[in-house]
Amino acid sequence: MYRPVATATTRGGIPTDSGDAIVTLDQVPRWSDAEHRSLEYENEDPTFSNSYFPDPLTSPGEESSSYGMVSRFPVDHEINSKIYLWRGQPWNLEVDAVVNSTNENLDEAHSSTGLHAAAGPGLAEECATLGGCRTGMAKVTNAYDLPARRVIHTVGPKYAVKYHTAAENALSHCYRSCLELLIENGLHSIAMGCIYTEAKNYPREPAAHVAIRTVRRFLEKQKDKISAVVFCTTTSSDTEIYKRLLPLYFPRDKHEEEVAISKLPADVGDENGETIIDERKIRIKPLPKKTVSKQPQAPVDLPVSDVGLVRRNSNYLDSYLDPAFMSLIKDPDERRKEQWEKTAQAQSGWNCAKVLGFGDLGGPALSAAEEYSLHSRYLTKANSLNLSEIAEMKIVYRGGVDSEGRPVMVVVGAHFLLRCLELERFVLYVIKEFEPLIQKPYTIVYFHSAASLQLQPDLGWMRRLQQILGRKHQRNLHAIYVLHPTFHLKATIFALQMFVDNVVSCYNVVWNKVVYVDRLLQLFRYVPREQLTIPDFVFQHDLEVNGGKGLIVDPRTKYVYPRP
Repeated sequence: MYRPVATATTRGGIPTDSGDAIVTLDQVPRWSDAEHRSLEYENEDPTFSNSYFPDPLTSPGEESSSYGMVSRFPVDHEINSKIYLWRGQPWNLEVDAVVNSTNENLDEAHSSTGLHAAAGPGLAEECATLGGCRTGMAKVTNAYDLPARRVIHTVGPKYAVKYHTAAENALSHCYRSCLELLIENGLHSIAMGCIYTEAKNYPREPAAHVAIRTVRRFLEKQKDKISAVVFCTTTSSDTEIYKRLLPLYFPRDKHEEEVAISKLPADVGDENGETIIDERKIRIKPLPKKTVSKQPQAPVDLPVSDVGLVRRNSNYLDSYLDPAFMSLIKDPDERRKEQWEKTAQAQSGWNCAKVLGFGDLGGPALSAAEEYSLHSRYLTKANSLNLSEIAEMKIVYRGGVDSEGRPVMVVVGAHFLLRCLELERFVLYVIKEFEPLIQKPYTIVYFHSAASLQLQPDLGWMRRLQQILGRKHQRNLHAIYVLHPTFHLKATIFALQMFVDNVVSCYNVVWNKVVYVDRLLQLFRYVPREQLTIPDFVFQHDLEVNGGKGLIVDPRTKYVYPRP
């Protein structure tokens, strides 16, 4: 299928793909032999920039002097001699292994374009026997009709800005896994394309940084076992990106090394090229070398049962314990005793709220650690369940934003059908829906329209829900706008403000944020109409209660207009 050629067509000093021609490494110039290009990049194409990841080569303050700074990637001519940059498909190169970027199922449809057609049907048949491949890992097969000896398949990560670090480390692991498989199979040269796909949304330039620095770190440890690494690009934009970034990690002289010091990103990873996360480091503090002077004492024979007691109270042992760490640990028996005492104290008093029919508002208040643990357990369980039947009831759902840009959560009281609702699953759904909102200031809109016709849970249940949502919910909640409140509802909220305050003041903060709204037009001052999905019966209830005073409702769009 392939025919050897004597020469290769070049474009800009980089060899390009020439049909089905086999291209040997002798025809591809080494990176160290390629023409030097200034690192100033004055004529850079602005289309290569990325709004999420500013180009480190054009970052502010880059003109500051690098005098006295030590290069993180010093000149290494031996490593540079192993690096190649090729414009073309990897499988046209006569190397020991080529890399195929694919998906977890190793499907032919999701593999690098043209690879299976060039290798023949045998490649797809062998891939089907491998049992798939996990993201960040790699597997090896025969190359069949390709000029290479092996094909190394790897699965790149899906990209999202929120999980940038995880995607970056997974991509780094892809390149490292390919190089490890190369050595394990006794191979020495490899051609690898850009291990990302447009479908997975990985930005090109950040991906190139990860690829180049991972290869550099790997070669620093295994350069005796690898003879050639060919970075293959298929587009002009990728080629330009690699041309610009290779001097940062593989400087060819002292000038490039010095310029790269100020051009490199602040985070270039650890010794493997992976991103460093300080918060996730395991901190091990050695025991202090402390000598404790002991006065000679006459030996005392103690019963066997007392030996452990003496050791537990030993001042010598306590001197080695970190007080900051030990303050986080409390004896389980003491914790249980404190919990019993709080419960007994709460139950021994006269529960006024329960007598008045508002429910049990007694019980001990939870500490911050207990609230966090409770919230975490509920959130974990909620994320593992399918709660679609609760979502379909439209009791709680996301709205838009209020007049000041805070996200809005809508609660419809009339949809709360207590007789046919499993409260525990409803709590799990509320925790799951509120979790993205409570991380920052937000607003709740509660439609009490016609809700008095339905049975409602007591205040004890409401207090428990607040405990599960945690103090972050209480702190970030801006206001609760209650539309069409009744006298009974106002009395209930007053009870929450009075009785819950006697238990713990932080719960009282929530109910002090209640704002009563009698009319829809009044509500729209706080939350614009277009930001809310309002049930039809709410409009009807507003007309019945207010007699249509001051407003007109469009029966088709349900839009409310002020009456002229």
